Amino acid sequence: MITNACTVDGVRIGIHYSKEDDSDCFRLVASHISTCLPLSPYLFIIATTSVSPTITGSDACISDALIICGSDEDDMQRAVLLASSKFPGRVDAVNNKGTLIAQAASIRQIGSSTYHEAALWDILFNSVHTHNPHSPPPGSRSIDQILSDARAKLERMTPQQAYDALHDPTYPVPVFLVDIRPAAERDREGEIHGSLIVERNVLEWRFDPRCEVRLTIADRYDSKIILFCREGYTSSLAAASLHELGLLNATDIVGGYDAWIAAGLPCQ
Repeated sequence: MITNACTVDGVRIGIHYSKEDDSDCFRLVASHISTCLPLSPYLFIIATTSVSPTITGSDACISDALIICGSDEDDMQRAVLLASSKFPGRVDAVNNKGTLIAQAASIRQIGSSTYHEAALWDILFNSVHTHNPHSPPPGSRSIDQILSDARAKLERMTPQQAYDALHDPTYPVPVFLVDIRPAAERDREGEIHGSLIVERNVLEWRFDPRCEVRLTIADRYDSKIILFCREGYTSSLAAASLHELGLLNATDIVGGYDAWIAAGLPCQ
């Protein structure tokens, strides 16, 4: 078993399956691990398996107990929590068994299948893997990256272009200028005549043609929906969200309401 273990961030991890379902067996295996790794940090899962009595003629294995033994209490606690999340609704009990057998969980319908073994390895890996709270997780993006990606989808408009489109009777599709600012900003700074007020927190529900609580005007996917916020940041993210709904003509105003005012365009 030790030879089949691997090392993650300096911690030896491994899984052992046993058909013996008693505390003496657990203590023997845990003691063996502790003896073989006296000076090394480790975290191991010991699972007891037996032939399921609920599946006639099947060799499917279930686990009466899942024993987590390790050299670090925090690692073991994380492993127990991860086991509970990996097998929701199937953890019957979790007990503290002392030093060698630190944590014991009774989990239904878990055996030595490929899926379950992969789940157990994932529990071990994530329990001991060193997470730097100051480093971004893999796959995450900064807000600058998110904003850049959102704007790459849009054909953004200047305030003058938005004004012209809104007042052009020959524009090929319906045009809507939408104010997504909160009420406090509108009361303090004013509004643009002819704009619709749809605050950011309900925007998608009001413009999704498939949604039961949509606006009456939101009955087609090719409308030109021009969003604006105060400075043109939130509106870019909001317009990209409308693209996810299939509203590919959605866009926003560069510079937002402040740029509209600076351009000397009418407001109220």
